[in-house]
Amino acid sequence: MKFINNVDEDKFNDFVKQNSSSFMQTSYFGKINQAKGLKYFLVGLEDNGKLVATAMILEKHLISNYNYLYIPRGFIANFNDFNLLKTFTDYLKDFGKKKKAIFIAIDPEIILSIDDNKFNQDLITNFKKLNFNHLGFNYYFENRQPRYTYCLDLKENLSDNFHSTTKKIYNRGNIYNIEIVKGDINDISSFHNLMLETGNRNQAVFFSQDYYQNFYQIFHEQNMSDLYLAKVNIPNLISIYENKIKEIKMNLAKIKKESKKNDLNEQLLKYQKELTEIKEIKEEEVILSSIITVKFNDKVWTVHGGNSNKLRFLNANYWLYFKIIDDAFNDGYKKIDFFGTIGKEDKNNHEYGIHLFKKRLGGNKIEYIGEFDLVLNKLIYFLYKKVYNKIRYRKKS
Repeated sequence: MKFINNVDEDKFNDFVKQNSSSFMQTSYFGKINQAKGLKYFLVGLEDNGKLVATAMILEKHLISNYNYLYIPRGFIANFNDFNLLKTFTDYLKDFGKKKKAIFIAIDPEIILSIDDNKFNQDLITNFKKLNFNHLGFNYYFENRQPRYTYCLDLKENLSDNFHSTTKKIYNRGNIYNIEIVKGDINDISSFHNLMLETGNRNQAVFFSQDYYQNFYQIFHEQNMSDLYLAKVNIPNLISIYENKIKEIKMNLAKIKKESKKNDLNEQLLKYQKELTEIKEIKEEEVILSSIITVKFNDKVWTVHGGNSNKLRFLNANYWLYFKIIDDAFNDGYKKIDFFGTIGKEDKNNHEYGIHLFKKRLGGNKIEYIGEFDLVLNKLIYFLYKKVYNKIRYRKKS
């Protein structure tokens, strides 16, 4: 077998597409990270001139001449072929040492469980035999990529798998006239503003506007990404609320039963309170929610998304997801990945609300195998992990 340290880009991407659904292992994701100042490499292993394994590798500088290498959601190979795994690992070690890497981090797209039904337990053992250090079974977002996600199989009857709460919103219809549109590069600024609001509200990590612009543009040029926006027209919304309030008052005048009157009075107070909030908005149109998707192979991911602090009672994010799911089905995709959730039902976790929202969309809960480090310099690695864990602990505190 022959190791190639600069695989032709088209050949590389074709192999990834044929053997994986990991968009993070394409050269396009490498280019996105290159725009952040990282180097990327397309390497592979050939057997009789045919690719049998590939890795899109990111080089991240640490201190002095030291760095580490990261293979996001990869590498790509037949993980059940131990000899192939060993051969490629040995070549990756040599490649890493030449780059003065202290370790190589991987988090392969290997499913460990679907709705708690276990798979691929033996692969952890195989990686350990090759001196990969498994970083454990984390439940939250401690690692570079989420270890848990929800993935929905797409079918004609959109609401079949929805939770009852989601079905109620869907069946009620788009009564507030939330408009869902596909934006373009000119809407990235608005998208970034929503990401800032969401990040500050949920203690979540967000990136620069330039990052999101490059992410969208590079993938969109390959027809691999869309930018969705959920908008509402404020004058129209005020009119809808005023008509609803008028209708409730008319019904109150007709009804004599006290229990029904109490229900209607509660509705009236709710609508009046929400209308007050709506009238405080000076803009004619407001963007309430936005998502950048990635489309690769038979799957669509809702990768980056943000929601405004304004008018959250309108459930605009639900209508945004309904549209993305519907478009994905109509475009022939088989699955939609909601890109990350928590592994434990912890109501005190700041990500619990996002987890509950994704769960209510009705997909299967997927658990991935997790992260491994292939250590190339034990002393520097030990020092790096000591410093890294201190920094991470401070961030959590």
